[in-house]
Amino acid sequence: MYDFHTHTFLSDGVLSPIELIRRAYVRGYQAMAVTDHVGLGNLELVVKTLVTDCEVASSRWDILVLPGVEITHVPKEDVDMVARTAKEMGARIVVVHGETVVEPVEPGTNRAAVSSGSVDVLAHPGLIEYDDARLAAERGIFLEVSARKGHSLANGHVVKMALETGALTLLDSDAHEPEDLLTPELREKVALGAGLSPEGVQALLTSNPKSLLKRLGVSVVPS
Repeated sequence: MYDFHTHTFLSDGVLSPIELIRRAYVRGYQAMAVTDHVGLGNLELVVKTLVTDCEVASSRWDILVLPGVEITHVPKEDVDMVARTAKEMGARIVVVHGETVVEPVEPGTNRAAVSSGSVDVLAHPGLIEYDDARLAAERGIFLEVSARKGHSLANGHVVKMALETGALTLLDSDAHEPEDLLTPELREKVALGAGLSPEGVQALLTSNPKSLLKRLGVSVVPS
């Protein structure tokens, strides 16, 4: 299983990074990212801590763990700058908190995310506009299909826009607690609930995560 959007007590999750990783490993994860919420104020602390714990976990257990961030409620004008800074500090993956339908994300955040050369995933982009999805496709930025309550309300729309524009999608847990981590059954249900065909489910759950890892320069992709 793959999951590129999770949280620890470095932001609003409940587990330490190493415990979250251990629980994901025991659940059957092959590769994951830990992506705590950041703005400029906490960026250095979060990235430094996650780089250390992810390196330890990846070296000791049979799981690939990427240190990352989720840029959250940052003014849209600053999204690219924060994303670039996160990568310079050692983040392997940058996720942007998209314009979910259940939170007051600043309009224009989706466009700022897909316009950045340092963003990899636009999380729960809500009622994303066609032009933004098309730009994501052109720039190789992945659109998230979310397993999280509330954020998942727009999954069908996200999939529709992705299919129309050729954008690639990922299924992520957005886990904040251990119970939020994915299971094979939950992944299948969320994918089917988003309106995907069997071929689309396969791409969402297997092919597209491997494409993201390749984009990130991971030389060995878990089977």
